[in-house]
Amino acid sequence: MFMKYKIACAALALMSSVPAFAQEEPTSPVTVTGSVAMVSDYRFRGVSMTDKGMAIQGGLTVSHESGAYAGAWGSNLSGWGTFGGANMELDLFAGYAIPLNETTTLDVGLTWYMYPSGLDITDFAEPYVKLSSQIGPVKGLVGVAYAPKQEALGNWSNTPQSRVGDKEDNLYIWADVSGSVPNTPVTLKAHLGYSNGNPGLGPNGTSLAPTGKYVDWLVGADVAVPGTPLTLGIAYVDTDIARVEENYLRPNFSDADGSSIARSQVVFSISAAF
Repeated sequence: MFMKYKIACAALALMSSVPAFAQEEPTSPVTVTGSVAMVSDYRFRGVSMTDKGMAIQGGLTVSHESGAYAGAWGSNLSGWGTFGGANMELDLFAGYAIPLNETTTLDVGLTWYMYPSGLDITDFAEPYVKLSSQIGPVKGLVGVAYAPKQEALGNWSNTPQSRVGDKEDNLYIWADVSGSVPNTPVTLKAHLGYSNGNPGLGPNGTSLAPTGKYVDWLVGADVAVPGTPLTLGIAYVDTDIARVEENYLRPNFSDADGSSIARSQVVFSISAAF
């Protein structure tokens, strides 16, 4: 009986030691996330980059536990946003997210806007600073993006005072807020932005603020599809760009039917995160 007890104890000891050899590997310090989306209109700071047509978009971000991150995001283009012959926008970005406390994060980084197959002078860099916080179900973010003087932002195309090689800068200030509706898959969202750049289109339409100073805004909602990574979205987008400013830039600032690409528009989207 004593022998059986020893054998049983030895077996239990061996079994208890198995997890020590079968433990899961430590969590990787690197995280990879991404998303794909289809939108009815690609609006960048209130202005359509696809002549109010559909766009397929996708991005990938690699993050380190230290807060450093880098990634890429792309979308098709059309119309005035073809940027010197390119029909695609490819954004490369990198930065560092610094937690200030349990709810607030400071994010400092840079985005390099590229337009593959377009003119060389259409690419440009834009540093940014973002401060985000979350209180309960409500998330808030304020950001400042400043692109220093670069040829891609110059006011030397499509104007009588054209100066080849002109370099201009661009400032964009924005605020976002979103909040989930309790006990529902619905998230409400809003955006307000202010652009201050050159008063005309840059080379072949690259200027971030194509009519100088203007305000853009968005209000909408996202609905997560239960049991899937899918999210359905709807948003009302608009700007305060005056018609006289649009007329100054026509026909480049209108779609194939001659209507404005900066007026109000309801944008639909379907996206998936992974």
